[in-house]
Amino acid sequence: MLNVISNFEINVALPVELYIIKNMKEDKIIANVRKCLYENIYENINLTSYEDQRLKVSTLIQSTVEYGEANSALVIGPRGSGKTTLVQDVLKEVTSKKSFIDNSFLVELNGLIHTNDNLALKSITRQMNLLNVVEGKVFGSFAENFAFLLASLKSGQKESSKSVIFILDEFDFFCAHHNQTLLYNLFDISQSAQTAICVLGITCRLDVMELLEKRIKSRFSHRQIFTFADTHSDENQLFEAQLKNVNELLTIAKSVKGLSTSYKNNWNKHIQDLMKNKQMKNIIQRLIDINIDKNCLKNFLTSVILNLQDDDAVLSVSQFQEQLELFERDEKVQVLKDLNVLELCLIIAMKHHTEIYVNQPMNFEMILTRYMKFANANSSIQSVQRPVIMKAFEHLQHSELIALVTTGGSKFQKEYQLFKLLATSKQIAEAVKLSPGLPTEVIQWANSSLI
Repeated sequence: MLNVISNFEINVALPVELYIIKNMKEDKIIANVRKCLYENIYENINLTSYEDQRLKVSTLIQSTVEYGEANSALVIGPRGSGKTTLVQDVLKEVTSKKSFIDNSFLVELNGLIHTNDNLALKSITRQMNLLNVVEGKVFGSFAENFAFLLASLKSGQKESSKSVIFILDEFDFFCAHHNQTLLYNLFDISQSAQTAICVLGITCRLDVMELLEKRIKSRFSHRQIFTFADTHSDENQLFEAQLKNVNELLTIAKSVKGLSTSYKNNWNKHIQDLMKNKQMKNIIQRLIDINIDKNCLKNFLTSVILNLQDDDAVLSVSQFQEQLELFERDEKVQVLKDLNVLELCLIIAMKHHTEIYVNQPMNFEMILTRYMKFANANSSIQSVQRPVIMKAFEHLQHSELIALVTTGGSKFQKEYQLFKLLATSKQIAEAVKLSPGLPTEVIQWANSSLI
């Protein structure tokens, strides 16, 4: 009994029901919790901020399926903004309808997989169930083959012909195909309305229109649907939105099976209390400062959930804090921190050079001159031979802290090859602060004004 009480006192913040359940079948319960929260994060789609974009995509696809219209459009936005998720959500709704099942085909291509027009054509043939139709036939060109595929879907009248929805993910990679033949034929058919097709490209390249040839631009409808991460003019609105989002993702729905009602209620109450915790609010604010991207938040919460142990009845602030420290750790700072004094002095010399000459490239002789000036001005700094300094310089290159500038190539001697610094002033300052046993003169030099 004393043992039970002592264990209970250690977890004094836990509700009694959670403590009792925890000691019964904690492994199975925690597994169910992990599964539920993982589904919350990655499987529950929230597109409320993209209602206008969703309506535009849905209208384009449905007008092709239901009215036989030919359409084309591009969905453009940065990676992680929800472009593919948006399109797939619309397709999930449209493809479940009887009108689509009876009268349409969906063809999905990816620029990373279908790296040339022949691969794309084979995939189109397979997805349209026309392998037996083209078997044994010889075509003179890609256009003839493609036209034959589309003609095979017709049954004599335009009204009764099959419509085709083409989804081109990583659209910018298709622009690199020879003569852009696939894009030309798709957009040509969509413009001339020969067949009811809808061509929907998905890309993260904001300059994608510049990648298209002139003859293709003239056949494209120039419809562009933009998706961007949620933005709030007011910082408080952004914080409240993120706080609400975290609360929703970590809440267990009442419909979830495998967990008792009392457990779900107590878990959700604890999450609500956690969102009111001042330290937890600071963690969420820090996440906003790092990155407001939804994927960034999802990755962070996933790392917290995966570290939820069988003896953890609830999530604690300390678990979030521990993951935050790992999440915001800068690997380049760790590399800089592990350098010896000579190597760090060379990095500091490079930092001063880039600040004076506004990120202009440098060579070994420039950095050597700057380092020797510092060493001669401080008698406590031990003099080092030139070959040793050269070895330290080469080690910085191998550590990928500096990179060779390709202009001019390697035709110059080693001492005169141009390099650029790959670490920022903030990273160098942080590394100097964390490095143990650095001479005072080196610390002052790193923090001083330009020398």
